[in-house]
Amino acid sequence: MRCTRTRGKKSDPHRNPDDPPRRRGNKARGRGTYENDRPPVVGMVGRETGWACFRVCLDTTEETIRRAVTEETAEKACVFTDENRSYLWLESEEESRTRKAIDHSEGWAEDRDGDGTREVHVNTIEGIWTSLRNRLRRFRGVHKDHLSGYVAMFELAFNHDRVTPALLQRMCGV
Repeated sequence: MRCTRTRGKKSDPHRNPDDPPRRRGNKARGRGTYENDRPPVVGMVGRETGWACFRVCLDTTEETIRRAVTEETAEKACVFTDENRSYLWLESEEESRTRKAIDHSEGWAEDRDGDGTREVHVNTIEGIWTSLRNRLRRFRGVHKDHLSGYVAMFELAFNHDRVTPALLQRMCGV
């Protein structure tokens, strides 16, 4: 049985040309900031531990990225990044962390030491971004003031695949 109430409606012209249909989403070009209603989320995941950490930030300036990375990574960590200029501070002489960056225009991963293994990639965090986006999609948009809470719940669910009494005690501060 066909629905007759909506048949043919999509091809009909808009009733009032002075009242255009609503715009979908914030399609502004460039990197997001809290001010332009597209707050960035900085994410890190340990290659060996699989432990993930996410922070909603005001912007993607070098100072903001530096604060998030230094708070959540080890002193001598090797940080795998994309080609974003906000990570250039990792290549300075006084920084104890090292950086390996992948240029996505060259490919998805690189074999820099010639052993046949493409060890320089950011596929782990890219896959987690897909999971976070799918989790947030259920809510059909999240207000930027509440985004950090949704991201924190995703981080908790990602890092703890089982709710144990020890986890509940840690969450309650016991």
